[in-house]
Amino acid sequence: MQLAKVIGNVVATRKDEKLIGHKLLLIQPITPNRVASGQSLVAVDSVGAGVGEEVFVVRGREASFPFLPIEVPTDLNIVGIVDHWSTDNANR
Repeated sequence: MQLAKVIGNVVATRKDEKLIGHKLLLIQPITPNRVASGQSLVAVDSVGAGVGEEVFVVRGREASFPFLPIEVPTDLNIVGIVDHWSTDNANR
């Protein structure tokens, strides 16, 4: 799993029929210190996340598992909304 922040919505009027009804969101991967890391990506949302929320995302084949038995064509999926986290910077 990876941490990310939802930074926008994606609207696609034409997409694979197995994606119809699923929300697409633009996410920015972040470090545990909430610093942007890498490029922004489009993810399928399986938990009802919204813009501004910090989320957990999974990549690869596991990204389609929340939709089984339907095989949704995705390799990036939001699987959790983060309520809170903290780090111990004293050990760094």
